[in-house]
Amino acid sequence: MPRTFDTIVLGCGGMGSAAAAELAHRGERVLGLEQFPFVHELGSSHGATRIIRLAYFEHPDYVPLLRRAYQRWRELEAELNASLLTECGVLSLGLPRSEMIAGIEHSATLHQLAVEHYSAADLAREYPQWRVPREWVGRLERCGGFLRVEDCVRGHLEIAARHGAELRAAEPVISWQADANSVRVTTARGEYAAARLVITAGPWAARVLAELKLPLTLMRQVTCWFDAVPSGEFAPARFPCYFTGTPYGDFYGFPAIDAAGAKVARHYGGSEHHDPTEIDRAVSAADEAPLTAFLGEYLPGIRGPVRKSSVCIYTLTPDRHFAIDRHPEFPQVVYAAGFSGHGFKFASVIGEILADLALSGGSALPLAMFRAARFVS
Repeated sequence: MPRTFDTIVLGCGGMGSAAAAELAHRGERVLGLEQFPFVHELGSSHGATRIIRLAYFEHPDYVPLLRRAYQRWRELEAELNASLLTECGVLSLGLPRSEMIAGIEHSATLHQLAVEHYSAADLAREYPQWRVPREWVGRLERCGGFLRVEDCVRGHLEIAARHGAELRAAEPVISWQADANSVRVTTARGEYAAARLVITAGPWAARVLAELKLPLTLMRQVTCWFDAVPSGEFAPARFPCYFTGTPYGDFYGFPAIDAAGAKVARHYGGSEHHDPTEIDRAVSAADEAPLTAFLGEYLPGIRGPVRKSSVCIYTLTPDRHFAIDRHPEFPQVVYAAGFSGHGFKFASVIGEILADLALSGGSALPLAMFRAARFVS
């Protein structure tokens, strides 16, 4: 006979760890299954830091989720007595009519958010680390900053375990089945049954949910840390996180928070795949070249060398918005996927949303734009 639980969570990265914590906190008997060791570097929830910001240029409907996400991150910090979210500001830079700047202003106006406006002359005075074209502008969110990504995942797993969740690492799922009332999950080690299943499989979501034919693709993303002194001009107190739209692509980065230096990455632009096992984990000189060129033109004070590098995976939907829904045939199966390179900041609230969907079938937060029905032509 299979061991039984109330809810099984398949995948315990950023979203799955948060869902397991939320469900266990609500009194569910939770089993969390992870195919790799916990807090591994083969998916999308690693790399030391992730930006968090509120005036979301991607779509204003994200703002209510972000407000709740901030609240939940602070609650997690209090429960763990730990620091996870640092508000050092987020500075967005680009042409005034660009999609990014226009989107920030739209979200800020619609949701009455505090955003500071900078001309190129203002930027030269306030942030002399930057060398920007005279036609550029800046938009600063002082409440923005960064999350310590691995600590966030560990924290959610710790909360899940405190509330009785059974968490099993290095246990790949072979298959899952569902009927009208229950689910059954078969792994490399055994078989489990539950009333509900939450699927948060990251880059493996298309494989785990193959019958849904979700239009998910994968993108290889490289981040590099360049030599910069944490106590110098690129320290968090003097240099905010940033997002830029350049003629050569979009780039983002962080202040130097430790001896590793300043983390820099290009947003999108990587090679696309369908199988996560195809992703090349080695970082080459060709991977570093666009980052070095970006720094040389816009942030010449960060001169290198590269101190470390990392490869992660974006799981992309066609419109770059998330996929969060209930299975159309088995409503006791819910899933979250396709976070398209901008999802981790939402993990704290996604965990809550998935618990709501699994336990009651709905959420008080706006989810219409994330429904899978939009993929059906």
